[in-house]
Amino acid sequence: MNRYKFRENLFKLLFLSEFHSQEDMEQQKELFFDSEEFENVITTDKDKILDKYEHIIPLIEKIDDRINEVASGWSTERMGRVELTILRLAVYEMIYDEDVPVSVAINEAVELAKKYGQDESPSFINGILAKLA
Repeated sequence: MNRYKFRENLFKLLFLSEFHSQEDMEQQKELFFDSEEFENVITTDKDKILDKYEHIIPLIEKIDDRINEVASGWSTERMGRVELTILRLAVYEMIYDEDVPVSVAINEAVELAKKYGQDESPSFINGILAKLA
């Protein structure tokens, strides 16, 4: 699985957690990985996605604090769930994942925003992440 597909699947899993309790997420993770999309994906890729997910979840509050520090006129409570999830993933990569250069984290977040967000999402994401860089 390439890095973009990995990041996209991690985004989807994080997005699911916006709508389910942590207790429900165990079942949601199983359903997520039982989908057709993962039929030909090797177990190590699934494990890597889950591992990264498990690293991000406990940091959500700290990540949201960082986003709120720079999001002038916005708060994480007011943001769309797609945009917030993309921002959380990108901020995690920028601050906590030494394997991902900051510029790559920003670029990939903008690409996810183009695919999953609204028309103004890419510039919104880019603006917030540029303030953090």
